[in-house]
Amino acid sequence: MEIKIFPTRLETSQQAAAQAADLLRQAIRERGRAVFIAATGASQFDFLAALAAAPGIDWSKTTMFHLDEYVGLPADHPASFRRYLRERLVSKVWPGEVHWVEGDAPDLAAALARLNQRIAREQVDVAFVGIGENGHLAFNDPPADFETTQPYILVNLDEACRRQQLGEGWFPSLEAVPEQAVSMSIRQVMQSRAIICTVPDARKAQAVRDCLTGPVTPLHPASILQQHPHCTIYLDRDSAALLPGQR
Repeated sequence: MEIKIFPTRLETSQQAAAQAADLLRQAIRERGRAVFIAATGASQFDFLAALAAAPGIDWSKTTMFHLDEYVGLPADHPASFRRYLRERLVSKVWPGEVHWVEGDAPDLAAALARLNQRIAREQVDVAFVGIGENGHLAFNDPPADFETTQPYILVNLDEACRRQQLGEGWFPSLEAVPEQAVSMSIRQVMQSRAIICTVPDARKAQAVRDCLTGPVTPLHPASILQQHPHCTIYLDRDSAALLPGQR
């Protein structure tokens, strides 16, 4: 794991996107295609905008897997992560293949099984992720399951996670935030060849300190990133404020 700190949120996101674009171009050059995982949330706005604008990526040779989605939320809901990614990435670059998490599927178990079978055939080149205010990685809230080998799992969302979604403006009330989601598992994220983790904003500072300087523990799910050999954490001055040696 490598930590990089930049003065502003925008510079942090742009630097993360520059490395992300390099990894996609490298995978296409070396293996003929690139497989990537895309995350959502307010922390990814600038990152995805910069990535979509990056030159020299043959997006037709990429395959995208969606990181997580709420259970029961339709794809056109303002808070749907499918809608988020369609608007901010897919409709701008048109990846060759996109595999969505269909949290509102009539038969959720069958949809989950199909998605698990599909991703099991791939080696993910790079995962684009963030860290939640409660330290979650994807929607794996504490205490996260570090042991399951299923690529996608059904999870319960804790109150801290749901309050973050409310605070970011995705829902009108806490009651409106779903209590369950489909999430990529910790082990599946960690199987990626490389991980780009973009974590700006002061509200993430405590989680950043807990996950990056403390022990690796399911109580701080993103702490597992410490064990990935090719993970780069991109922080701004505010999110890094509680790290040793920072202000």
